[in-house]
Amino acid sequence: MIHLSRLNGQGFVLNPDLILKAESTPDTVVTLVDGTKFVVVEPLDVLSERVVQYRAQVVAAARELPGCSTPTGPQLAAVDTGPDEDRSPAVQLAPQLAEPVPLRRRRRS
Repeated sequence: MIHLSRLNGQGFVLNPDLILKAESTPDTVVTLVDGTKFVVVEPLDVLSERVVQYRAQVVAAARELPGCSTPTGPQLAAVDTGPDEDRSPAVQLAPQLAEPVPLRRRRRS
């Protein structure tokens, strides 16, 4: 969540995933995906920086979760690509893909 202030000084927190757009007209107007609009004190560049910081925190927290073996990227697996001309069998690192999730058809009413 990011902290913002209305024009009257009242503070509130907003989930940045709900932001559809933000405009500077000259006040900063934040429009949410459901059409709700907020006029905030923060300029557009401050708003966008807070959104970027929030998303960086989400990614950093996700890397700390159990099951994420490497803090810097996706889990890699060795794949044997066969012998090369001038060296022993080559091993290439490839990302491990998760098993696909089967989808079910929607019921039409």
